Amino acid sequence: MIEANINGIFPTPIYISKLNRELTNKELSFIDKTKLDTYNNEGNITSKENYILNNIKFKNLKEDLDLRVQDYFQKVISPTNTITPYITQSWLNYTETNQYHHKHQHPNSLVSGVFYINCDDKFDKIKFFNDKYQTIKPEIKDWNIWNSETWWFSVKTGDIILFPSSLTHMVETKQGDNTRISLAFNVFIKGIIGNNKSLTELILWQLENYLLKQL
Repeated sequence: MIEANINGIFPTPIYISKLNRELTNKELSFIDKTKLDTYNNEGNITSKENYILNNIKFKNLKEDLDLRVQDYFQKVISPTNTITPYITQSWLNYTETNQYHHKHQHPNSLVSGVFYINCDDKFDKIKFFNDKYQTIKPEIKDWNIWNSETWWFSVKTGDIILFPSSLTHMVETKQGDNTRISLAFNVFIKGIIGNNKSLTELILWQLENYLLKQL
């Protein structure tokens, strides 16, 4: 028997948390009403409103999600500078049986998230892809975290998942009888990053007040 340790370096963070409360009737009613004002996305339908967390009906939910975003930045990125992450765009996805959500990333964003409003944990999952080019690609006997090209997580109602926006992901063809409802959002930062003396300083200001005036 050969004794060996296999260590992982530079892992990809997939942050998974849970909303510690039930959605209110007002929030659920708003979600149902929003379904009447959607457009056909590639594979499912998406709300036309794409700053939906700025709606007053989602005020408490936005605060809940903001706390998870801040926790992600503290635990995963752990920046020295004083920076503030904030949610930019946000929208609702509705996926019926035999629908799907296409393979994609989220440009112009640092971190992306999904809050699951209605899921069937027997069938519903999110699938991620390793897009690194492989110059040598042998046939695989046993898949593991080192040689897998994809990885998926089952999701439950109330789950909150955060991940790097550059990470390719998708939802495979929906099974089960429920309507899978999720709220997706992107995150950027304001503040100062880098270092003045090393000539890497970048000052970022938030445009949220401007965006709110446009709604």
